[in-house]
Amino acid sequence: MDDEVLYDAAIIGGGLAGLALSIQLAKRGYKTILFEKEAYPFHRVCGEYISMESWPFLESLGLQLTSFDLPIIKKLVVTSPNGNQLTTDLDLGGFGISRYLLDNELKKLAIEYNVVVEEECKVDDVVYKKELFFIYTTKGVFSSKVCCGSFGKRSKLDIKWKRPFISSRNSKLNNYIGVKYHIKTNLPADTISLHNFEHGYCGVSKVEADKYCLCYLTNAYNLSRNNNSIAALEKNILYQNRHLKELFTASEKLLDAPVTISQISFSAKEQVYNHILLTGDAAGMITPLCGNGMSMALHSSKLAAGFVDEFLQNKISRKEMEEQYKNKWQKVFAARVKEGMWIQGFFGKKWITNLFVSTMKLLPGFTKKIITHTHGQPF
Repeated sequence: MDDEVLYDAAIIGGGLAGLALSIQLAKRGYKTILFEKEAYPFHRVCGEYISMESWPFLESLGLQLTSFDLPIIKKLVVTSPNGNQLTTDLDLGGFGISRYLLDNELKKLAIEYNVVVEEECKVDDVVYKKELFFIYTTKGVFSSKVCCGSFGKRSKLDIKWKRPFISSRNSKLNNYIGVKYHIKTNLPADTISLHNFEHGYCGVSKVEADKYCLCYLTNAYNLSRNNNSIAALEKNILYQNRHLKELFTASEKLLDAPVTISQISFSAKEQVYNHILLTGDAAGMITPLCGNGMSMALHSSKLAAGFVDEFLQNKISRKEMEEQYKNKWQKVFAARVKEGMWIQGFFGKKWITNLFVSTMKLLPGFTKKIITHTHGQPF
């Protein structure tokens, strides 16, 4: 560590958006530092399905995706709590890759491009003073001209800064838990399944090396009424969908314990806070059932990189950088987020979900339109 260095850019959080942003800035020749509280490689709660819109971008960073022999996913299966099943093609499609692999490969690329990657380094606060940022961490104080936040769905910084979504009252948008397993099972490699249950849904799709990602989201109430036991929650709630019961009982769990996250919020967020450009989930989230959070994170990093580059070249002011990034983010993602919230409203109560899936089966054109609206174009 060298806390005497003035960095061009400091990035808080080493998820997809943070790593991708650091690589882009370093490739442009900027002195870049990235802080990650964990040590790579590690697991994250994530559906691990990425829309094909992100494939060209990831390869442009230097990631050789074809070398990992990843499953290409072209079909979607949706089941309702009563067991009704819908199958449809995914026109754009996607691919499966674990965050354990993907994040670690991006970290290696970042280091190749001379990004200073500070692992196991927690950021306690950021102070903006006289056109510079001072980042207070467990490894010392660092300074930079630009600071970007890519610290996920909810962090201690969000709480410390009292961001508005943190103080929102519990509602159907901001009190969720996520649980992820890697499993060994016998399912089609080209299909992603979305199984609904009371107040939640579970996605299953193949990733690399003959593994499948099983990740579900539900509200905190479902967990609390099962004595805060994940095992009880699964048996008492998820198993009510016969497809999920069969999947859980017939599969082999590959992780010692599930990866979990709590207090997930889908409430609206700001894209700039105290001159810090926010990317990925820190800037705003699409509901996981739409399956495009990772693509949005990667795309947001590309938007941020462009404006940061112009600012560091003195082509635009800091105010212009912030406003242009915020406006562009809204233009690219606001409609997708809104569509996700609308779709989310049809999943939760069993009777509504049952009816919605039945309706989707009768109206394939409507189903394809919904899928299209929650996906973007290659960037």
